[in-house]
Amino acid sequence: MSKQTADLNFKGADENPAENPEDGGSTTCKPPGGDRGLEGAEEVRTSRCSSAQLYAAEDDHNDEYDGAELLQNKPEDAANSTATVKVLLVPEGHVMTVAFTIGLSILELKRHLASELRVPAEVLQLSLDGRVVEEHQSLMELGVRPHSSMQMEMSSTDPNSHPLRPLCPAEQDSMPDVITVRVQKDDGVLTEVVIEIERSSYKKPWLGGYKHRLTGVEYHHAAVQTLPKKRPVRGVEVFSHQTQTVELKSQSQQCSVSASTQMTGIGCYVQCVNDRLVTPGKYITADEVHDRRLKAVICLQSFARRWLAQQAVERLRRQRRSRLAWLDMMEKRRQEEKDKQLRDRQRRWMNPQRREDFDLPYHALEKWRSEQEQQINSTLAGAPRKAALCLLLEQEMELITAIGRHHTDVRAKNHDKVIKDFLDKSAASHQWRAADGRLLEMDTPNSIRARELRDAYNNISMNSVSREQRLNFLTTLKHIVMVHDCELTRDIVGLIEREADLMARGVKARNLVGLRKRICTLFLQYIKTPVFNPNVAKLLKVPQNPSQLYKDLFRCRGCRRYLCSADISPAPGGFLGVLCKHCARTDNIARPREDLSLYRNILQKLRTQEQTLSKEPSILTLLQVEDILYLTEKVWESCSALSGSKDLYKLVFVRWEHQEDWSPWNCILLSNEETSTHLKIKDVNKVYSTTFTRWVGQKHKIAREYFSQIPTLAKYLESQPAAAVGNQFDSHHITMATEPEQAGDRHATGARQSWKRAGLSPLLERELAQ
Repeated sequence: MSKQTADLNFKGADENPAENPEDGGSTTCKPPGGDRGLEGAEEVRTSRCSSAQLYAAEDDHNDEYDGAELLQNKPEDAANSTATVKVLLVPEGHVMTVAFTIGLSILELKRHLASELRVPAEVLQLSLDGRVVEEHQSLMELGVRPHSSMQMEMSSTDPNSHPLRPLCPAEQDSMPDVITVRVQKDDGVLTEVVIEIERSSYKKPWLGGYKHRLTGVEYHHAAVQTLPKKRPVRGVEVFSHQTQTVELKSQSQQCSVSASTQMTGIGCYVQCVNDRLVTPGKYITADEVHDRRLKAVICLQSFARRWLAQQAVERLRRQRRSRLAWLDMMEKRRQEEKDKQLRDRQRRWMNPQRREDFDLPYHALEKWRSEQEQQINSTLAGAPRKAALCLLLEQEMELITAIGRHHTDVRAKNHDKVIKDFLDKSAASHQWRAADGRLLEMDTPNSIRARELRDAYNNISMNSVSREQRLNFLTTLKHIVMVHDCELTRDIVGLIEREADLMARGVKARNLVGLRKRICTLFLQYIKTPVFNPNVAKLLKVPQNPSQLYKDLFRCRGCRRYLCSADISPAPGGFLGVLCKHCARTDNIARPREDLSLYRNILQKLRTQEQTLSKEPSILTLLQVEDILYLTEKVWESCSALSGSKDLYKLVFVRWEHQEDWSPWNCILLSNEETSTHLKIKDVNKVYSTTFTRWVGQKHKIAREYFSQIPTLAKYLESQPAAAVGNQFDSHHITMATEPEQAGDRHATGARQSWKRAGLSPLLERELAQ
């Protein structure tokens, strides 16, 4: 057979695709047995061919070629020949086609089929003509001739666990069928060819190609020669041949029910009561349709834009409400802070408990005395004036005596509290913070000893106890102090024995008050001795090592005593003063009678704010309350630089330049409302006017000249020399023409005028007005 004849036969098989209705499905497998069944074979793929036609062509070809001749002449070549084996899967009815070498055994065929079906080979059972074939037999022994075909049945011995079914359903089976044909070449030699026929369910598109002009060789696109990517089946037909090809058909149809129409004529009347008159509607052109769509789009856009605008407005309203709520909250917080300070001041005024609290009544006394003296000097003269001043002096003496008596009572009440705090500190356990954040405590022998002494002192200090309990406490105390033999312990033991003897004689408890106080005093002295209680060494003001006294010893010019630095009152700029704390407080009570609590609060706020901005130590660690007093009263005149408010409860110091650390020459005094706005300014020279910045610069220059006299602040002045800074300002002094305002009585109009005089920009003015 020539190559053209083979091509015609394949083409004819492709033109009549009819599938075998008896086979439930067919699966194609490659021939087993290695390369023996495919030696010298050529593979040819056709577009689409049914299994039944190929089987018929194979049978006709086998009739033309007699296999018996090959068995007689060349038995060895016959064993290597292939045959087509059709395996019917029982009971599913599927058919598997295998090109198998007839010299191989049934066992190897089972193994090949088991790998294709993915079941164990032991459960497969092959039958031929109703009888089971043995595994050691070969196809040649069963009577299969070379290049012929046979059909066998295969079942499973365990159909429940290992049923026999192909891996792909019949409608999705794209495995190729295998046939073996003989092709006669040009030299007349017959060659066996194994053909794999691809059963494709789709048709390849023709994408064109190229032709060589010189050789005439045609080149096709790769998509024509390879399998295209198959799209997943979604159940919806997305393209068809009918949608792209116009096909006209003429077909007559007869209705299932015969119908007739009766018309009005001569001698025939048809009632027209139920008839309807149908008139054609208005014809709508394409332009009208486009116009209607355009109007609909414009309407939708207008509604959408309206909705977006409403959302934007609502968002602005929410921001405005949140802004107003935040402003109200900040105003309430500032008012609550001021009220808290006023309540605290009122409480300290009505019931002073600390030393600083007594500055309030003395300050009020001095203010009252000044007013009375000024009134007397302005209204009286001569002898009546001297009599009024003497009366004022006597009243002042009576008020000072009353304040002193109250101070004495408070000191007596606080004596027991001071002792209790001292004993609790000495008996406290050693605490430290662990790596995981837990607080750990540890008791040492010294802390246990201090706790024992504290409990003994608390027991002997109680008054309302029975006679037996008192004797028990005294016995315990005696055993505690007798451990050490010294003059102090002997005095304590003697007093304990004396009290026990008096109690045995029936002396009343009110007559033993003095003796019991002596015992408590001596035992407290015993507790404060580091030899008996080592934990109190860190709480004593006087160090136990005498050599340390020479390094930290100062002489007070008032009482002329030598004291340590902790008892010397601090001077402005971080220096130690010439008076001790007791003399300084006595001098304040006698002459100036100043109350520095407000300035102390301003300094505390400033330190808290600077700690949040910078962790590095700053100049604030050296400044004292007196320095803040000088800055507030002398430099900034106790009023806000912007609004002129003189309410000290609302005034705070903030940085003038945010990039630099706070210092007396880099600060500004503002109210709480103006602080948040000022902190938002990045460049003060762009927001404030030139007049206002020069006026602030003059304030900084005054503060620099004052604090430059303190040597400890010299290192903070080296970064910016005073001469260089002074050249930036005018020689005249610029002040703000602001009216003094009372706390809580400032009006928006007056504040706006003050801002204009300060030279603020409209943006900052509007921010402050909010």
